[in-house]
Amino acid sequence: MTTKAQLQNAPSKNDTLFARAQKTTPGGVNSPVRAFRSVGGSPRFITRAEGPYFWDADDKRYTDYIGSWGPAIVGHAHPAVVKAVQEAAARGLSFGAPTEGEIEIAEEICRLVPSIEQVRLVSSGTEATMSALRVARGATGRDRIVKFEGCYHGHADSLLVKAGSGMLTFGNPTSAGVPEDFVKHTLVLDYNDVQQLEDAFKAMGDTIACVIVEPVAGNMNLVRATPEFLHAMRRLCTQYGAVLIFDEVMSGFRVALGGAQSLFGIKPDMTALGKVIGGGLPVAAFGGRADLMAHLAPVGAVYQAGTLSGNPVAVAAGMSTLKLIQEPQFYEKLSATARRLTQGMQHAAQEAGVAFSADAVGGMFGMYFSASVPTSYAEMMAVDRSKFNAFFHAMLDAGHYFAPAAFEAGFVSAQHDDAVIDATIASARAVFATLG
Repeated sequence: MTTKAQLQNAPSKNDTLFARAQKTTPGGVNSPVRAFRSVGGSPRFITRAEGPYFWDADDKRYTDYIGSWGPAIVGHAHPAVVKAVQEAAARGLSFGAPTEGEIEIAEEICRLVPSIEQVRLVSSGTEATMSALRVARGATGRDRIVKFEGCYHGHADSLLVKAGSGMLTFGNPTSAGVPEDFVKHTLVLDYNDVQQLEDAFKAMGDTIACVIVEPVAGNMNLVRATPEFLHAMRRLCTQYGAVLIFDEVMSGFRVALGGAQSLFGIKPDMTALGKVIGGGLPVAAFGGRADLMAHLAPVGAVYQAGTLSGNPVAVAAGMSTLKLIQEPQFYEKLSATARRLTQGMQHAAQEAGVAFSADAVGGMFGMYFSASVPTSYAEMMAVDRSKFNAFFHAMLDAGHYFAPAAFEAGFVSAQHDDAVIDATIASARAVFATLG
C-alpha cells in the first residue's frame, strides 16, 4: 500500500511530462511563454478545464487567469460551445470548400464591429496581422510600416522588430532568422508618445503604408493607449493616406462587444481579430473597409490563402461564443469582475506595504510590481520582476494560475464569480504579507 509520505515524495507528473517533452519538442513547449523560463520551475501540464478552473497532471486545481490567453471568455467547456463543436464535428472536420457557417460568422463580425465592412477568416493572429499589412502595402503602393515598442503582432518577419538606437531610426530584428532586409522598412516608435508619432509622419508620411497598434496592449502586460495617442494616429493616417490597423487579436470582444475601438470611438481602416472569435479553437480574421479588402485575391492582386481558414468546427465554436457574449449585461458583469480582482489585489498589497498597482479594461487586467500603472514599454520594463516571480509561484502553490511572466496580461471569464475572486484575493493577501 502506498503511504502518504511516499505520495508526497513521488516525482510530480508535471516534472516527468516536462522532461519527456523536451526530448521531442524545443524547450518542451509549443509556445515559448509556456516553458516558465521567465519565472523558473516546471510548467503545469493541463488535463481538463471547467468554468473558471483547470487541473494539471497531478490533478491539482487552479483558478485560471489566462483563459487560453483570452478565448475562454464564457468559461471553460461551456455547454453551448461544446454542443456546437460536437454537432459540427459530427458533420465533418474540414472540407476545403465554403460553408454557410463562414458566412454567418463574417456577417456577425461585420455587424458587431462597424469599421469592418468585409472580413476574411484565417487560423491565427499572426496570419491576421501579416495579411493586414500586406493589404495595406498593396493598397497604398508603399513599403514602410510603423509599429510601437512593446506591442506584439505575431511572429511575422516584418513585425519581430525592436526599436532602433534613436528616434526615427528603423528597427532591428528581435529574432534570429529574420534578415535585416526584412525589417528595414519597419519603424518602431514609443507607445503613447504623440510627439514622436507627429515627427515620424512629418519626416516620412508620404512613404508610410500603415500604422499597426494594439489599442489596449496585452503583451507588455496590460497597457492602455491614451485617447490622445490614438486620435493623433487616426488624424495622421487620414492626412497622409496611410492605413490605420488596430490589432485587436487580444482586445477584440474582450474589452467590449465592439472591441477597444468602440471604447475609444475611433474607426480604424483595418482590424485584426482572434482569440475570442474562435471560442478556444483556431480562428482569427482581418477585415476593414471594402475598398481595401477588394485588393485581396481572387478579386485583387494581394495574395492570401489558407487550407484550414474558416474550418467548420472552429467557426462553430466561435459563433456560439459570439452569441453568448451578447447576453444582457455580459460586459458590465465581466468588467465588474476584473475590477473586483484588481482593486482587491491593490488593497491587499497596500496593507502589506508592497509597491503594487493594477488595471483592468473589460475582461482584461494587468498587475505590476510598481507604484503606478505603466504607460509605456520603458515603464513596464522597470517593474520589480523578482517580486513578481515570488508572487507567481506562491499563488501557484495556493491554486491560482496567473501568466508565467511579468509582461503578460491576465483574463477573467463570465464564470469567475465573486466567491472565486474573493478566494483569490484572500490568497494574495497572505502572499503579499510575505513580500512586504
